[in-house]
Amino acid sequence: MPDYDVVVVGAGNAALAAANSAKEAGAKKVLVLEKANRKERGGNTFFSGGLFRIAFDDPRQLKAMVPNAGDIIPGFYEDVLPYTKEDMWSDLLRVTHNKTDRELSTILIDNSFEAIKWAHEVGGIPMEPASTLSGIKVGNRIKWQKGAIIRAEHEGIGLSTNWFKTTEKNSIEVRYETAADDLIRDKKGLIQGVVVKGPNGLDEVTASAVILGCGGFEANAQWRSQYLAAPWDHAKVRGTAHNQGDGLRMALAMGALPWGQWSGRHSTPISNEWPDFADRGRTDKSNRLSYPFGVMINRDGLRFCDEGEDLGLYTYAKYGGEILRQPGSLAWQVFDQKTIHLLEPRYSTSNPIHANTLKELVDLLELDNKPQALMTLNAFNEAACDEGNFDPTVKDGLTTTNLKPNKTNWALRLDKPPFVAYSSTGGITFTFGGLKVNEKAQVIGTDWRPIPGLYCCGEMVGGLFHFNYPGGTGLVSGAVFGRIAGKSAATQTLR
Repeated sequence: MPDYDVVVVGAGNAALAAANSAKEAGAKKVLVLEKANRKERGGNTFFSGGLFRIAFDDPRQLKAMVPNAGDIIPGFYEDVLPYTKEDMWSDLLRVTHNKTDRELSTILIDNSFEAIKWAHEVGGIPMEPASTLSGIKVGNRIKWQKGAIIRAEHEGIGLSTNWFKTTEKNSIEVRYETAADDLIRDKKGLIQGVVVKGPNGLDEVTASAVILGCGGFEANAQWRSQYLAAPWDHAKVRGTAHNQGDGLRMALAMGALPWGQWSGRHSTPISNEWPDFADRGRTDKSNRLSYPFGVMINRDGLRFCDEGEDLGLYTYAKYGGEILRQPGSLAWQVFDQKTIHLLEPRYSTSNPIHANTLKELVDLLELDNKPQALMTLNAFNEAACDEGNFDPTVKDGLTTTNLKPNKTNWALRLDKPPFVAYSSTGGITFTFGGLKVNEKAQVIGTDWRPIPGLYCCGEMVGGLFHFNYPGGTGLVSGAVFGRIAGKSAATQTLR
């Protein structure tokens, strides 16, 4: 008899969804392997904003997760717009340039609402409106970006903490400081357990099924250099230092089929002042995502992207990379008093540079070509717009003219001092390359057949994201495929 029915490798949102789903589906003995110690547990989930992008036809469906939203935010159900499956498809196809895996995306979108409802009701995750992430206050009302409306209460910390509470309540064992080192399989190719490395050395844990939910390789500088190329080897890591690609390494050694964009990653503009690995005390508060309402310049004093291409939740996952590729991997985000009130609260974790004129501001910034920077800002102002038709809640069409690149929305002149500037660099969140899985979350081998006994969820699922990422989709993917993996693994165990 195996030691456990199901062993889950990892302890983030996807892994704990899988563990609890397996227990719900009838697995009696479930083990979670967490490489980190108890203090540093939770993977990237702990550092996330806890945001969920889900499809729904009627905003009142959200009462299943946020029953008191209308009391907390007057007009909530009237102001939130429906976000249909077709809307979610449109966003995912647009930002991935139509390269998302259609089979996996169908599973993700069709199950998005029910999976997050399940996480709330069965997983014990309290939720709240994501007003500071996807809402913009206009007068006394909040205007919402479509789709990403709710988040876990207390963001990633709350999401992680409550998953662990439910895991304990369901009598699921969590073994800390214990990394999965290798997979065990028999002569027929059936995965039968895991070689683990704990405080006392190596050991074997046998199981009827193994679920890999231990993240990508974003914390591994050598793999980043190999698969993402320079300058990703020196990117700041926004999440856990433990995501070194262990699960991918083990699965590939078993003949798993690599899938998705291995040169792709979720990145984001973050404060350049932050350390190389995420600060657990400030979690995701390094993000600097309000650039659509200002101008970004690099050390050469040049603009390098269309800050107004889209709302921040649709461009941030690629613009982190754009900043990282600039000289010194540094950019300055410049705002004036017309839009400073629109900056999301996470900017409060930095002290910006202030000045009463653009020239004074440029003189204070870390730049290699200050005359060019002033010329760039002045040229932007000459090509920019008055604020008459400015609308921060939708793409308003206020565009510059005759600039390269043009700013195609929210292109207001920088003419209301004092001016402020925030430093930013590129931070990496997770990698897009992963493993091919089927509708049961079984890992597919290079012979295009499922590897018996092996399942996968979370960041390790390859194929969903290419080039870019709609904000709030990753945690939903984790819940969807984690739930499926747990149920599938338990079903195999009960046969």
